[in-house]
Amino acid sequence: MIIIDGKKTAQEIKNEIKTEVVKIKEQNNKIPHLSIILVGHDGGSETYVSHKIKDCEEVGFKSSLFRYEDNVSENVVLSKIKELNDDENVHGIIVQLPLPKHISEKKVIEAIDYKKDVDGFHPINIGRMVIGLPSYIPATPMGIMELIRRYKIETDGKNCVVIGRSNIVGRPISILLSQKSKPGNCTVTVCHSQTPDIKSLTIKADIIIAAIGKPSFLKADFVKDGAVVIDVGTTRIKDDNTKSGWKLVGDVDFAEVSTKCSYITPVPGGVGPMTRAALLINTFKAAKGEVY
Repeated sequence: MIIIDGKKTAQEIKNEIKTEVVKIKEQNNKIPHLSIILVGHDGGSETYVSHKIKDCEEVGFKSSLFRYEDNVSENVVLSKIKELNDDENVHGIIVQLPLPKHISEKKVIEAIDYKKDVDGFHPINIGRMVIGLPSYIPATPMGIMELIRRYKIETDGKNCVVIGRSNIVGRPISILLSQKSKPGNCTVTVCHSQTPDIKSLTIKADIIIAAIGKPSFLKADFVKDGAVVIDVGTTRIKDDNTKSGWKLVGDVDFAEVSTKCSYITPVPGGVGPMTRAALLINTFKAAKGEVY
């Protein structure tokens, strides 16, 4: 069994980007610039955004953070997005989710210039991804694909089961793995809350992507020997044995399932760091004009 080290792989990617940033600075004095909009004070969002800013600093990007209180109007946020869209020195824009209920997530996503949509959520980017045209791929699925590629995991003709159908992870990763590409060429089944007897499907899978948001949902008896298991879940649960009083767990019961796998991602240290690395890749591509 091989533990897929997302933290190590993400660092390798950051080192590669850092080298390339030095080159484009020398060639045309261009510095990739990521702008982040954060509404409210959600603990998870605060942590994630702070990591993104540190990542930008590490690889030599410029980053700018625009903070708003929970009660900010939707129009104020949309106005800031338009301002960033029009700023030629800004290459990537992300609005940290979730947003307060009075702000339409759909309106916000569609307001971002798709050429600066480095989260890969805009309908134009999703549509182009679906038909195999160049686009910004959503960061978590992109990070998963990069792990599969760098670990040389065979996907051609494999039976893959994706547990979860979110627009951020489940749907896009199912599309990417089914495409005629490397990695890709899988036969993909998507399971969700209305799927009866998920176990009957996962037990036949060569590759399982668990993105359902239920702690330790996937048990050893759901997995056949030698399967590849990618755990996307991140849930905080109470743990009196830790200094913080909680710990992070995935959708996979790692202790049980790891005894049967050929490859498995841990939580933390698996997919999470790769999501942030993928965001850097997209921002760098935007700065270089590689996609549009």
